[in-house]
Amino acid sequence: MELENLVANSLLLRARQGGYGKKSGRSKRWREMLKLPPDSQCSELRHSIEKDYSSLCDKQPIGRLLFRQFCDTKDDLKRCIEFLDAAADYEVATDEDRRACGQLVLDTFFSNKTSAVPLPEVPPRVLRECRLRLEEEDPPKEAFAVCTRAVHSYLSGEPFEDYQESPYFARFLQWKWLERQPVTKKTFRHYRVLGKGGFGEVYACQVRATGKMYACKKLEKKRIKRRKGEAMALNEKRLLEKVHSRFVVSLCYTYETRDALCLVLTIMNGGDLKFHIHSLGSPGLDEQRAVFYAAELCCGLEDLQRERIVYRTYPDFRSWFGHGDPRRGDDPRKSWNSWLHGKFKEKIRREQVERRVKEDSEDYSGKFSEDAESICRMLLTKNPKQRLGCQGDGAAGVKRHPVFKDINFRRLEANMLEPPFRPDPHAVYCKDVLDIKQFSAVKGVSLGPADDTFYSQFVTGCVSIPWQNEMIESGCFNDINESVSEESVALDLEDKTWQPVRKPKRGCFCRLLGRGGCIGTGASEKEELPRPPSTSAQKHAAPCLVLSERQ
Repeated sequence: MELENLVANSLLLRARQGGYGKKSGRSKRWREMLKLPPDSQCSELRHSIEKDYSSLCDKQPIGRLLFRQFCDTKDDLKRCIEFLDAAADYEVATDEDRRACGQLVLDTFFSNKTSAVPLPEVPPRVLRECRLRLEEEDPPKEAFAVCTRAVHSYLSGEPFEDYQESPYFARFLQWKWLERQPVTKKTFRHYRVLGKGGFGEVYACQVRATGKMYACKKLEKKRIKRRKGEAMALNEKRLLEKVHSRFVVSLCYTYETRDALCLVLTIMNGGDLKFHIHSLGSPGLDEQRAVFYAAELCCGLEDLQRERIVYRTYPDFRSWFGHGDPRRGDDPRKSWNSWLHGKFKEKIRREQVERRVKEDSEDYSGKFSEDAESICRMLLTKNPKQRLGCQGDGAAGVKRHPVFKDINFRRLEANMLEPPFRPDPHAVYCKDVLDIKQFSAVKGVSLGPADDTFYSQFVTGCVSIPWQNEMIESGCFNDINESVSEESVALDLEDKTWQPVRKPKRGCFCRLLGRGGCIGTGASEKEELPRPPSTSAQKHAAPCLVLSERQ
């Protein structure tokens, strides 16, 4: 048993550390797997794709990089991009630096003395408003929001039209074509089981082409059908596909096998919260760590609400604080205790759960600080109209609670805060393989053509934003762009400058006479022919689409 778990963990760790290809786990055939199509193959896509500036040039990571590369070729557009970057830096500046950072933005881009290339016209009243906001005691994150919208409005006009006629947009279409190719089980390498979901196991997997690690959640087709869970499964898929948040796992791929539907999701190498509460060291977490996770969860719920997605409330609200299961009848009040104490064992009937939620007050031990107890009581207030976050201020009201006084939410949202715990890259944070019970076989259920409609709605391949991020973060995007650009330059130079002397085709009789000296052979086979320019000369002959990873 220990040997089986050791082997499974070793294979997973080797994959996580890039133990297959020379570049972080890529297959030896990765270039073949990510081969871009010729431009002619993208003509249909060019006409069918929605010409929306926000989607193509801002939301989609590869589109954003290529549009920025296009803007870098024109001074006025490059200046616009520099302003957008500076405004983004202002938003995540520390509290003590924010005012000075904002003033620097004004001086750099809106001063006649320092702005060599003017930005698109911004109304004077907007600039006055920006200056007034920067003079406030706590300058708001949105101080440059109106200016930013004006710049995007300008870029979405003629510059966007010019971009669509450029080779940069042609390259974007090639990547979009690649993104839309079918996804199958063979797209991935598969590793040990990590846990269980409602309809099947969850496994670690790795994309062969890029080496990127994910978690593959398998939903057994027969189990879904027996439980009549088609609507639930499809709803989960669509919601995960819609949300793109640092604080919510992303859906990156969907595919199917003969027996299962598969959701390929962001993998959490640190394991789940319940594992840390109960299985590592003494039960529970220290308060500083619990507060940090609570702040992240607050941001995640806010992102869900922004997409008009409602997360389930009582009695299931405990699931995001203590991973309780309403079907087992856990008391929601204990979820708060589970964070700090690790207590999470009592089993009660469902009707008792509902009675306690509505009537009983929770108890707190001395391990809770005054602020920790306060936020728990305010979030668990019986009357919804008096509950924290339910009085018209939403997540902003929760974030203002004193328990989060040491959390800079702007920097947290930008992934710029140091977390209280970092996973050991040489550790696997989950139960042993044999301790994760397998599902029993589903009997008495048959699958047929009537199920195909549901499967076709579920299985849609790559999800654009996560897939494009994977291409960029793995380095494949730049590597492919560089090689394709150099090949194009070389081919162009061959057509224009390199005209090798072609030897006439000779039959067998001529070759024999030539060897005997009876007839001339023309140019000696050892004679050096004109060669194409060196690689360095090719690189300087035309610009390559090798892009910065700044987004």
